[in-house]
Amino acid sequence: MTSLDYIHTLQNILRQIATEQIEAIRSAGCLIGTALANGGIVQTFGSGHSHMIAEEAFFRAGGLAPVNAILDERLLFLHGALESTDAEREPGYAQTILARENVNSRDVAIVISNSGRNAAPIEMALGLHSLGVKVIAITNVRQSAASSSRHASGKRLFELADVVIDNCVPIGDAVLSLPGTAHRLGAASTVAGAAIMNAIMIEAALYLQRKGHSIPVLLSANLETSSQKALEESLAPWKCRIRLMNIPPTGADAIKPAGDENVPVI
Repeated sequence: MTSLDYIHTLQNILRQIATEQIEAIRSAGCLIGTALANGGIVQTFGSGHSHMIAEEAFFRAGGLAPVNAILDERLLFLHGALESTDAEREPGYAQTILARENVNSRDVAIVISNSGRNAAPIEMALGLHSLGVKVIAITNVRQSAASSSRHASGKRLFELADVVIDNCVPIGDAVLSLPGTAHRLGAASTVAGAAIMNAIMIEAALYLQRKGHSIPVLLSANLETSSQKALEESLAPWKCRIRLMNIPPTGADAIKPAGDENVPVI
């Protein structure tokens, strides 16, 4: 086993996604394009390492501007790794997180969880549905289907979403065996999830283009031709809906974002 074997395995997983999940990715893109055309935004959520996939869509050069990443310090390892695991499994905690956000029924959400069995992503999907928001799941369907739910509903994430995209990684996430070791190495869900997330956003942009709408692409702030002012202007129409664009430097999760009366229809 070498690092090159790991890269080749990732390439095979991406090819499998391209073959087996492309229709689900296109369906997700249509949901997002429809939401953006109607004045909604994209809500993204992931706990544990899946939060990186939620962040991949947020404030991202080459991504779409109207994205709100639902992030929480306890779930981001900032209060300790084991605390993050406890929070992910804590009943009712996702409801507390969702209550801080400015969500409405015009929005669409992407919930990411490799295992799809813990309370936080399941409760988040249920809570978003209760607000009239359609939910896209990025998850490991094979692993999730073989596992019991850790939520009182008994459901796994793939059983709750309007569109399910399988990340196609092996059970347990790691892809390679090293002789002499009991466990596999080389996690794959982050690479697969990031690729899926960006593919969804591209499909959403294509949907908006076909329907004659403008495409709210976020430009890199680090190009010689870009500026801080241009970046701020590109985000301005949705600033009132994106919590992490509004929290003051001292931070206060209890602060509720402004209303969304001025959010444009694309």
